[in-house]
Amino acid sequence: MFSPEGPTLRELAVQALSSVERGYDLLAPKFDHTPYRTPERVLDAVAGALEPLGPFTAGLDLCCGTGAGLEVLARVCRERVTGVDFSAGMLEVARRRRAVPAGPAVSWVRADARALPFGPAFDLVVSFGAFGHFLPRELPGLFGQVRSVLRQDGCFAFPVAAPPRPGSPGYWTLLGFDAAMRVRNALWRPPFVMYYRTFRLGGVGRALARAGFRADLHALPEFGHRPDGSPRVRLVVARRLARPPGQPAAGRVNS
Repeated sequence: MFSPEGPTLRELAVQALSSVERGYDLLAPKFDHTPYRTPERVLDAVAGALEPLGPFTAGLDLCCGTGAGLEVLARVCRERVTGVDFSAGMLEVARRRRAVPAGPAVSWVRADARALPFGPAFDLVVSFGAFGHFLPRELPGLFGQVRSVLRQDGCFAFPVAAPPRPGSPGYWTLLGFDAAMRVRNALWRPPFVMYYRTFRLGGVGRALARAGFRADLHALPEFGHRPDGSPRVRLVVARRLARPPGQPAAGRVNS
């Protein structure tokens, strides 16, 4: 992260003391040189898992950042792909760097994911690494927005990594980061919402069901298995149901 191409410690500190939107505007020119960018192996694995479910006509990358997810959409969508983000700085970098000259038409839209400016225009919505910016109470509304822009039987897909084992270095790292963010937000305004331990699979399944989805899990074998045999990374594929939100539905994710 502190390579010549990446942000300096001072730049990261300024970002962390800004709002989420302003922070990402500041980080945008160097974002692709940080560990925050979704790795290519994750993008390749997700595209490979989605290809048998397509092809799709139109796709949306939700909270697209600098547009890494457009690489996935360009592989599985035939006509057009769209990236949406609320950071003008991230979108500017995406426009410069993410061209798909031989593939589907590409567009970029600045908007808040909690108030998407589209009708039911997409067959596929993907998202990578953005859910830490939403509090658990916001997920039903966020998923409801996704449902509203999907056509009937459209898919909402995103990868989810298994949580680190309690007591492991990864567990304490995430716990410490979230604790530091909570202290920061208690002492400083505007808040910077980025928590890594709030996106739990059980709660996500219930929120998807309430929003009108049926969700299934697909193991991504490229990332191996945990000692108990469970996949290290899964792809959640949530199908839009015909029923309106609010009607009874099973609140589980099917494996």
